[in-house]
Amino acid sequence: MNFKIIVFILAGIFTVPAFYAQDITDAVRYSQDNIVGSARFRALSGAFGALGGDLSATSLNPAGSAVFNNTFMSVSLTNINVDNDTQFFNGQDSFSHSFTEFTQIGTAFVFYNPNMNSSFEKFTLAITYDKTQDFKDDWASHGINTNSIDGYFLSNAQGKRLDQISALSNETISQAYSEIGKFYGSENQQAYLGYESYILQPNSFEDDNTEYTSNIAPGTFNQHYIYSATGYNGKIAVNFASQVNDRLYLGLNLNTHFINYDRYTYLEEANSNFNSLVKQVDFENTLSTIGGGFSFQVGTIYKATNNLRVGFTYNSPTWYTIEEETTQYISTVRTEAGRDITQIVDPRIINIHPEYKLRTPGKLSGSLAYIFGSSGLISFDYAYKDYGNSKFKPEHNSHFDTQNQIISDELVGASSFAVGGEYRLKQLSFRGGYRFEESPYKNGETIGDLTGYSVGLGYSIGTTKLDVTFDQTQRDSEYQLYNVGLTDATSLDTKISSLTFSVSFAL
Repeated sequence: MNFKIIVFILAGIFTVPAFYAQDITDAVRYSQDNIVGSARFRALSGAFGALGGDLSATSLNPAGSAVFNNTFMSVSLTNINVDNDTQFFNGQDSFSHSFTEFTQIGTAFVFYNPNMNSSFEKFTLAITYDKTQDFKDDWASHGINTNSIDGYFLSNAQGKRLDQISALSNETISQAYSEIGKFYGSENQQAYLGYESYILQPNSFEDDNTEYTSNIAPGTFNQHYIYSATGYNGKIAVNFASQVNDRLYLGLNLNTHFINYDRYTYLEEANSNFNSLVKQVDFENTLSTIGGGFSFQVGTIYKATNNLRVGFTYNSPTWYTIEEETTQYISTVRTEAGRDITQIVDPRIINIHPEYKLRTPGKLSGSLAYIFGSSGLISFDYAYKDYGNSKFKPEHNSHFDTQNQIISDELVGASSFAVGGEYRLKQLSFRGGYRFEESPYKNGETIGDLTGYSVGLGYSIGTTKLDVTFDQTQRDSEYQLYNVGLTDATSLDTKISSLTFSVSFAL
């Protein structure tokens, strides 16, 4: 009986699918958040930890809702424009796209304590939604490289038996791709794509062969890479807060988190290298991710004087449960007997990855604000988050153990600060802010430091407020095309500009 058939039978009885593809980039993606929310909150670049009185500020420091004197509602709409300048070896490209969406909505209900002798003067119950991260992004890069995509397939194939990366007799492409992924895992699946598309050449065609060479000859390669993503990370917070006497505000948030992320990547590679059997490769990958999680926040605001306020917040880690699905497609053009032959490997199979858990790092924040009576204010926020504390689970899984070690080695604690100010002139409010966030990576290059600024204007009509803010952030990053083999990176200079409109009113 064929060795592969025996393994299939035993695997079907004793094992579960071993398809894991999560890595450090996933941990960082879901650990980051952004300054989003109401126009007033964004106008001060999120420096609201010691201020409160804004529903987006409540998502930053849960004590902030206790500053409200009346029931309060707000809703915000944001137009976002993303500009990407890319460089890949000798190639440079620029891409821009924009979209509009609701980024914040919420209500805070204020209840005064009828017991006039109690230290707890009032209580607040608030429910808010904030889009904490937007994943919509589109860019492409091109250039001439001396490394080929063949390195990706060779890295996944070397050391693996030929009968574990190839189809059984009478098996279709779909059946072989599915069974190899089910019983041997992701690396074998990638090797199968390389073998079936004629990129890989085994040293012998015996079942126990474990060494492979490439049918793509060394030289130069024209490469074109496309990246397209959609989705978001959102948070619904149920907030409880109270004012104690005249100077202390206390708050608690219980947060439900949502992940929805879809990514499409496409690599086109062509060469005219001497003795190269394969002249062109088109490799397509899709990823679809959904997940949910929980976190909590505790915070306080203290009025040290009538003008000076101090804030402190602890954000717990977020405990996510995540599910992922992937699809793949590859086609090649090879030259045989003087004619070009196209080989298409389209499994039409959705790989359903085992559910996994991710714990993102917690965060500590401290804030100072000075109120100039009714004329205006200035505020400063500082936060620290150790990205090295991110962790995949279940632990004691060889893949996750490796990724957790990589996270510990490559990610570091990152500080961020924001400063904002507001000047009031009758019904008008003029606002501005600046923020800075350190890179979560030890090398400071995979994702660089973030800088941003904001300007805004507010207008009050009785208990109704209309606000508009323009803010912009800039960050450099290095996007590695594949995790093994073709590990060259596209350099990205990303600039995100946003125009936010908010309407809010007290009842």
